[in-house]
Amino acid sequence: MLRFMFDARSASSILEFAKKLKNKKLREVCSKLIEQHTYKGKGNFGQLLEKYYFGYEPNSAASPDFEEAGIELKSSPLKKLKNGTYRSKERLVLNIINYLEAHKETFNKSSFWKKNAHLLLIFYLYEKESDILDYEIKLVAEWQYPEEDLKVMAHDWEVINQKIKSGKAHELSEGDTFYLGACTKGSTAAKSLRSQPFSTELAKQRAYCLKQGYVNHIIAQISESEEDIYGKIIEQPSILVTGNSLQEIVLAKFEPFYEKSVEEITEYFRLDLNKNAKNYFASITNSILGVQLGKRIAEFEKADIIVKTVRLKENNLPKEDISFPNFKYEEIVDTDWDNSDFKHILESKFFFVFYQFKGQKLVLKKVRFWNMPYADILKAKLVWDDTVACLKEGRIVKEVLANGKRKSYFPNKSNYKVSHVRPHAKNNADTYPLPVADKLTGLMVYTKHCFWLNAGYVRDAIYLI
Repeated sequence: MLRFMFDARSASSILEFAKKLKNKKLREVCSKLIEQHTYKGKGNFGQLLEKYYFGYEPNSAASPDFEEAGIELKSSPLKKLKNGTYRSKERLVLNIINYLEAHKETFNKSSFWKKNAHLLLIFYLYEKESDILDYEIKLVAEWQYPEEDLKVMAHDWEVINQKIKSGKAHELSEGDTFYLGACTKGSTAAKSLRSQPFSTELAKQRAYCLKQGYVNHIIAQISESEEDIYGKIIEQPSILVTGNSLQEIVLAKFEPFYEKSVEEITEYFRLDLNKNAKNYFASITNSILGVQLGKRIAEFEKADIIVKTVRLKENNLPKEDISFPNFKYEEIVDTDWDNSDFKHILESKFFFVFYQFKGQKLVLKKVRFWNMPYADILKAKLVWDDTVACLKEGRIVKEVLANGKRKSYFPNKSNYKVSHVRPHAKNNADTYPLPVADKLTGLMVYTKHCFWLNAGYVRDAIYLI
């Protein structure tokens, strides 16, 4: 081990030493050490930081990296937006979940809390073409969870633990929770599967993680360089002390407005809104939650919650299927399911706001937090698999009708009950390149498509339950 250049027993000494990294690159601050140890480009940023700057060997110990000071070191990549601000490139992965031991723990004495109660965070700017020694460190700060966040995280931890106790570790999903997630860790091969205590079914190895939205919240807090674009549902942390979860608090705010028309709700809040504006329903949601119009909902952003407003016909069927972002044909064929954007979206937590037509009026019926059940994610995977197979085989256009309209082999609603694929473009000329020429037409580009949740599935699996 290298000799410490700081007092490893003192949090303030460690932080002071860490702050010398700001606006520096590892090549500058560790150059001699790396040369002496014949660095050849192997390892990751965090390991190099630990070994060559802080002077200890990377390890997977259950205790914090600086045990005597009670501080855990974590480094994470940033991406720079066009407006010059920084965002997290990914979630922040913490310690591995030991299924065989976690169910015996309580939150305050858990492996998660012992290791991650006090973090030293080092954020560096990721640049694809650069050597990791040349990534510039932009932010260095300590982080301890604010009271209102800690209440939510403790509840998240309990949700994860309860699933393990129920023999459903193999069904864990990041959509189960708000701020603290259970993300997959390691390869998708059999070697990453682990035993669980209350089921014979093997479960993928997972780690506790801070969701990407929560990491962005940390970045905004420690950088102090962004304008206040967030509004809070919970202004006073003491509200959570009553035992009500964030989910219960949100639902309670909406319940008084059930069966009220949008006109009645907007009149109640004295809102002057353009019904044709894209943010019309978002403004109503903000008002009910007590968040200023035009501001993002802080708790939803931290939890990476996807908000979907659904208008129902009188027979309870949504007026439209629910679309997701377009996928690029060349990218999807080079991505496996576990790393796909579609799977990541489906494992997110959603907040559905349901309005229903009563004649010409729209009435608020209910709201619901939801994440897709494990069994339905497997069904959606079949849609993804079929789509990738069509693209790889050049089996895209099934038929060209007399009017020029094309019918495709992509998965449709009649064959798949959860999801389907169809166009999501301005017009036929709005295209993405194909990885393989279409066999029937010879086309090398094709109209943009996306995955959709079927309206019938939204009704049966989300609204009516």
